[in-house]
This record gives sequence, C-alpha cells and structure tokens, in this order.
Amino acid sequence: MERIYTAPVLDKLGVRPGMRVTIVGSVEDEEELENGRSFAERLSDRTSDVTIGEPAPSDTDLVFLAADSSAELEALGRLRPSLRPNGAIWVVSRKGRGSTLRDVEVMAAARAVDLIDNKVVAFSARRTSIRLVIPVALRPRV
Repeated sequence: MERIYTAPVLDKLGVRPGMRVTIVGSVEDEEELENGRSFAERLSDRTSDVTIGEPAPSDTDLVFLAADSSAELEALGRLRPSLRPNGAIWVVSRKGRGSTLRDVEVMAAARAVDLIDNKVVAFSARRTSIRLVIPVALRPRV
C-alpha cells in the first residue's frame, strides 16, 4: 500500500512562525503555484521576515536556493556565512526527466563549503529539495 502524505510542504521544510527566511532564485514555475499562490506568498502566512534575493540577512534560519546547474550552486559559499548555526539551506531543483543537477553534485558543492546534507523533501510535483546544514562539530560553542 502506498503511503499518502498530507503534511503541508512548509511543515516538511521546517518553516516555523517568525523564522528569518531568504529565497534566492525562482523556486517554482508558474504551473507549480499552489492554489494560485506562490511559495513566497505561502511563506508570508508563517513569517513576515522573508527576503527575496541576495544578500541574505545575517542570522537567517532558512535559505531556499533555486539551482539547476553547478554554476548556481556557487551561491552556497556566499549564503553559508549568513546562516544561524542551526539554520539550513534548501537546494531546490528539478526532479525526474527534467533534472539537470544530480544529488551527488549538490552534496559535493555542499562539502566544499563545509555543509552536509541531511534531508530530502519533495518540494512540488516537479521539484525536489535537499537540506544542507552546518555540521554540529563546526557550529560555534555557546
């Protein structure tokens, strides 16, 4: 029996009220709008602290980076310093036959800037997302 998940995508992505969120690039196509609302509009239901584009503000909780090529992954190095120690960068890319970026490429680019992958979520019917975080050993001690 196939499991059907009904949790909203914002819950699966760990978006909580009041978080500081940045969106870099176009994370969805016009056909992917949910009930006619963009991802940024749905985010605004959870938090009023949403930045579109770079640079990401300091102490950012979550970054959503649209990346469909290795060149677009270069933004990871610029975005990492803006993350809170327990923050995350979600790399959102096409999946299936339309995919132009492999998971191993995302993971290699993440390791190059001291990030590790720890979760994959279906962002939409056409897009997947991989969560990248700062390894616990590299987080500042408080």
